Amino acid sequence: MDKPAETQSPIHDLLKRRWSPRAFSEQPVGPDMLLTLLEAARWAPSSSNEQPWRFVVATKQEPADYDRLLACLLEGNRKWAYRAPVLILSVARMDFEEDGRPNRHAFHDVGLATENLLLQVSALGLVAHPMAGFDIEKARADLKIPSGYEPVAMIAVGYPGELSVLLDYLQQRELKPRERKPLTEITFSGQWGHSLPSPLV
Repeated sequence: MDKPAETQSPIHDLLKRRWSPRAFSEQPVGPDMLLTLLEAARWAPSSSNEQPWRFVVATKQEPADYDRLLACLLEGNRKWAYRAPVLILSVARMDFEEDGRPNRHAFHDVGLATENLLLQVSALGLVAHPMAGFDIEKARADLKIPSGYEPVAMIAVGYPGELSVLLDYLQQRELKPRERKPLTEITFSGQWGHSLPSPLV
């Protein structure tokens, strides 16, 4: 199922095509392809090149690991994510390695690494769905995440599946048009509340 974004200005096709479906095929993602996704994430920019991202990865080839991550998802996400052959938990290191100061950009930088991964997903013909709906404390305990690190998001990765694999209410959600707030609502000129000049919007 393809749902390219209807953009107000031209953008790269990879950005237009990236979206977060819930219908996954159970076809495995090969190890070389998975390494390519993680390599894309590795080359994201970060504050002071700190690279605060960490990823806990599980595939269905290792059922105990996979089930451990799956069990951290909230029930609403488990209803569809169990078909995805790969689950990834992104984690942020919350202080700087050099001096231990708090890194207020850690979540931002983990998000950049995740977006690199998501765009590489699209480039390879795969799909991915990031999720905030997981039990943070269960993930921290069951995945043995050390002090100073924070679970950020769970990401389901795999090949696109048929819409029919989803429950009816999820099928309806998949069919809804994609929406974004207009630039006039999210972008200001020079200072907060000042609209962009009319030639731009």
